[in-house]
Formats: sequence, structure tokens, C-alpha cells
Amino acid sequence: MAVVERAPSTPQDAFAGSPAVQEHAQLAARSQEHAQLAARHSLRHQITRLERDLAEAFATAYRMGGIEPPVAASGQPRLLGLGELERVRDELVQRLLAARVTIADRAEIQAAKRVQLERMLLEPRKHKFARIAARELGEPGCGVWQVRPRLGLLGMLMGWWEVKLSSGCPLARGRGPNAGGPRKQARARHLSRPRLLSSTVCAPC
Repeated sequence: MAVVERAPSTPQDAFAGSPAVQEHAQLAARSQEHAQLAARHSLRHQITRLERDLAEAFATAYRMGGIEPPVAASGQPRLLGLGELERVRDELVQRLLAARVTIADRAEIQAAKRVQLERMLLEPRKHKFARIAARELGEPGCGVWQVRPRLGLLGMLMGWWEVKLSSGCPLARGRGPNAGGPRKQARARHLSRPRLLSSTVCAPC
């Protein structure tokens, strides 16, 4: 029968198994867990603030023509780790910076367009046939500011120019003689034809 010899225990082994060391290890584990929870809370708070700022940037950019929406994330919902939360935070920071750069560039362009419109209004003759859409000014609608000759060709020859705001909107479909199919179109053409008035000749009594 073989005899298994055990290595004699050292003072270090006895110290590692002491209650004081075990309690210290438990306290260290709890401290690390609390630190991770605090880091997760801080990252979630940063992500929430960045998402709010990004939503405000999207609302501001919408009046300027909008910006490209983000690609929807795929996959099932799950609890993100610290590394994943940091990546989400960093991506939001980059998107927010890009959105703010786009907004600043468009604001500069719109300011230049407003200055151009003021010059058109002051001196139409120097900006013949110039056009500025309302959207270029950051305004809603599809109107267009245009420099046109007053009274058509006569105004062009006389140098009479003015600035007009046209609606610029396309005509609505579904109305008029061209809507409603061939039968309604034929009826509309029939009703639009000029009719001759019949005169009654009375014989002398």
C-alpha cells in the first residue's frame, strides 16, 4: 500500500486561509462590484444625456433639411457590459459632433442666402432672374423668391425689375379634366367644347 506524503504547510498557507484574509478578499470583491456599478451608472447617465442632445440636434437639423438617421441596431435586447457601454457612449459622441458640424455649415449657408435675398430686394436690377428657395433660407414650404421683369417683356426692355414670392408647390393631382380615367376625361372634353346657340326664326303672322 502506497503512502501519500503531504507537503508540510507553510506559514504563508496558514496566513492565506485565515479569517482575516478571507474577509479582506470579500471586501475587495464588494468594492470592485460597487465600482463597476458606479461606472455603469455614470455611463448610462452620459448615454442618456448624449441621446437627448442628439435628439435636439436632429430637431434643429430637420428645419434645415434634416440629417441622415442612424442605422437601427440589430439583435435582441440584453444587458450591456462596461466595454459595450463605453462603445455606445463613444459612438453617440461622434454622431453628435457630426450633427453639430452639419448644423453649423447649413446655418452659415442659410445666413449667406438671407444676405443675398436682402440684396435682391434692395437692388433687383443687379440680380436679374435670381432665385432663392424658401428651404434654402431654413423656412418651411416650397416658395421661391424670384427676380422678374415687371410687365413682362416691356419691363425687361425698360429695366423694371421686382422680387416676387411664388408658391413653387407642384399642382395637386387627382383633380381637373385629366383625372378620373378615360371616361371622365372624355366627359370633361365634351363639356368644355363651345356650343352654338340655336336661333328660332319666327314666321310672319
